Amino acid sequence: MYKVLQQLIHFILPRKVFFKSELVLRRLLYLGYRGHTFTCTVCGKGLRTFITGKNGNLLCPNCGSLPRNRRLWQLLETEFLRPGIHILDFSPSRCLYRKLKKVPQIKYTATDLSNDFIADTQYDITHMAAPDDQFDLIICYHILEHVIDDIKAMQELYRVLKPNGKILIQTPFQEGSIYEDYSITSAEERLKHFGQEDHVRVYSVSGLRERLEQSGFEVDVRTHFEENTVNGLNAQETVLVVTKKMP
Repeated sequence: MYKVLQQLIHFILPRKVFFKSELVLRRLLYLGYRGHTFTCTVCGKGLRTFITGKNGNLLCPNCGSLPRNRRLWQLLETEFLRPGIHILDFSPSRCLYRKLKKVPQIKYTATDLSNDFIADTQYDITHMAAPDDQFDLIICYHILEHVIDDIKAMQELYRVLKPNGKILIQTPFQEGSIYEDYSITSAEERLKHFGQEDHVRVYSVSGLRERLEQSGFEVDVRTHFEENTVNGLNAQETVLVVTKKMP
């Protein structure tokens, strides 16, 4: 039912109109899901149940958060947010964009090159119009698998990050080595080989770690094995916490 309603709304409303009206629409949707069995860590709402979305991901009806958004917010809130921090976020989820914009005493900048997300600016991750040593924290979630020249992207991330600054990175992962083939260019073939029409590779954890270390970063691989059904968090979710170490 939710999927049908979602498709109908997206068909009727232009993207920018939907973004502006989404909160009102979700508040109405939430009325059918409110309860005390589950809790969304992003919006804090009690739920009777989550919505089961694409690939079995549990979606919050009130804010639209996915498990990876809720895990990311938990990580930000407990470890990384502090007064005065300057954050750069690539193509953020709308729920986290709205949440972080309300956090006092931080400077939050969202960027998106595609116009598919809510953003404040449009940085090309391989050639950013930003000064050196600009950001304390960069959120780079499900970005690098879209970028053909990912080494150049990593070099740019290193350049704009402050010394000892952190990057939170996540992509889809597979066992073994990185799989990429730049002769694969059609959406149909990329879906078949990489799992999504606009992906250009599938990383392994060790392969991504190696590329980041070659770009000058120190990498802490964090794999969360616990499943938290109350908050709708997935088990075995990996996040790379990356630090800019000066030579």
